[in-house]
Amino acid sequence: MTRQPTLFLTVGLPCTGKTTAARRIEIEHGALRLTKDEWVKALYGHDNPDSAQRVIEGRLIEIGLRALELGNNVVIDYGLWSRDERSALRQAAADLGATAELRYFELPAAEQRKRLDQRQAEAPHTTWPMSDEELAEWAASIEIPTPGELNGTEPIDDPPAGFATWKEWRNHHWPPAGG
Repeated sequence: MTRQPTLFLTVGLPCTGKTTAARRIEIEHGALRLTKDEWVKALYGHDNPDSAQRVIEGRLIEIGLRALELGNNVVIDYGLWSRDERSALRQAAADLGATAELRYFELPAAEQRKRLDQRQAEAPHTTWPMSDEELAEWAASIEIPTPGELNGTEPIDDPPAGFATWKEWRNHHWPPAGG
């Protein structure tokens, strides 16, 4: 009997504990961990180009979906700040016969800043400088998951206007081949 794979989605702002949790999920659930920052650092070093973000995310998602298709658990480790992103991935998991679990991470701004400063001091190769203004802007832009999203009881939304399916939206938002 084959087991139903799970797609774990870490949701939250920088320095709230997503990667620490993703590493734990990787071990506890035998999941393929796809951490975007590690890929951006490997490819771009000190740079963090906006132009590369969605392309790298798209490639990691395609890898993750293929792993799910093969029956493996997967953890996507990046912010997923928009409900549309989470809905698209929840639907992709469902389309493959997998379950999706969201894990939301939140901290007070002062603790987030403290963790970022500590990371910059102890492991600057793992992150980029972030200003208080950027952190505040990002905090204002995140769509916090609803309780129904988190516990899986809330139905997945319809795709945004102009998109017939979540897959179509996903391929537009996260170009799988850099296009």
